[in-house]
Amino acid sequence: MRLDRFLAETTELTRSLAKKALQRGEVSVNGVVVKQPASHVGESDRVEWDGQPLALVGLRYVMLNKPADVECSARRGLYPRAVDLIDLPKAERLQPVGRLDVDTTGLVLLTDDGQWSHRVTSPRKRCAKVYLATLAEPLAGEALAEAFRRFEEGLLLEGEEKPTLPAELVMRSSHEAELTLYEGRYHQVKRMFAAIGNHVTALHRESVGPLSLGALALGEWRELNDEEVAAFA
Repeated sequence: MRLDRFLAETTELTRSLAKKALQRGEVSVNGVVVKQPASHVGESDRVEWDGQPLALVGLRYVMLNKPADVECSARRGLYPRAVDLIDLPKAERLQPVGRLDVDTTGLVLLTDDGQWSHRVTSPRKRCAKVYLATLAEPLAGEALAEAFRRFEEGLLLEGEEKPTLPAELVMRSSHEAELTLYEGRYHQVKRMFAAIGNHVTALHRESVGPLSLGALALGEWRELNDEEVAAFA
């Protein structure tokens, strides 16, 4: 890797500021001051800036219990971004693995490993995602039986050409529905309940595949361990 790029990857310096730091003689490689931005460094080289050793940030895998009014977006918008809640070096490189609506709370995964993200979100993997939906109208009796049937068979959402994959519905109370999906379409949970004449007033994602929030409070995050990362291999 070029030395100026290495500095930009391991510090808060931009490439142009890294070049200026090199020109000032602030950077050494294996104890020798190096001023050429195009110099290359390898994994075994020891790079220091102002006497402080630098190391590349490896791939990270994070779970977040997203509060409401937080966006799963790489761009800054009207609301704070999920990545803004993560206190890690170069956290801005983390990307949400799939998205939750700004008013939806619950489990969001973030990573800078694009291949891992694809494995989690690929429809072919049929990764189960469990949501808890609070409904405006009670769901019971014939309406509940109809919902079970339509969700299990798959229903055609407005504006789409293919029906949803079979989904599993469990009622926790007359107004609280647990819905397990195996895909991730736009506003899918809300649109599915709208298709049966109901309205979702609150939505929370409890788990993705084998990962669940556990004791993680709203706004809290933690890094995944090796076993949790490997579960999506």
